[in-house]
Amino acid sequence: MDDKTLIRKLQKGSAGALESLIHRYTPYVSACAYRHLGHLPREELEEAVADTFVELWRHAADLNPEGSLRPWLGTVAANKAKNRLRAYFPTAPIPDDTPAPVDIQRQTEEQETQEALWRLVDGLEEPERTLFLRYYYEGEKLKTIASELEMNLSTAKTKLRRGRSFLREMIQGKEGVELG
Repeated sequence: MDDKTLIRKLQKGSAGALESLIHRYTPYVSACAYRHLGHLPREELEEAVADTFVELWRHAADLNPEGSLRPWLGTVAANKAKNRLRAYFPTAPIPDDTPAPVDIQRQTEEQETQEALWRLVDGLEEPERTLFLRYYYEGEKLKTIASELEMNLSTAKTKLRRGRSFLREMIQGKEGVELG
């Protein structure tokens, strides 16, 4: 029987359809759960797989018989595995007054700098903007870009160098530009 038929039967309460789906999808569901629980005792993996099929039974009415069951089962299996992992290794709550770790602060600052840089590059006049985007973001060769823009290669190099200098000054706070 195909999945569509089995899902329809499952929606009507067929335990046989559930058994068929369990038989068909246990290896897949086990693999999805194993990615998160591979280092834990086998019983934890078995529980996550069983919990996944219990959810299949409980949510049979919500399933679309025309859709694919595989992604739904994979997502549920991963979530059940993560829940088992959290239960196996409980964590202490973080107090509200604890400052954010330095890494998160640094990542936020780096993201703000990247966003500011992007705004500055986006604000460049043409052809500097196109040169920057195609050379630094798209990784194209400068010779190709210069040729397509009908520009001398040495002119393109000069424009990139001047553009870098301009952006460096702007990011370092000269000209009154604020980051963030």
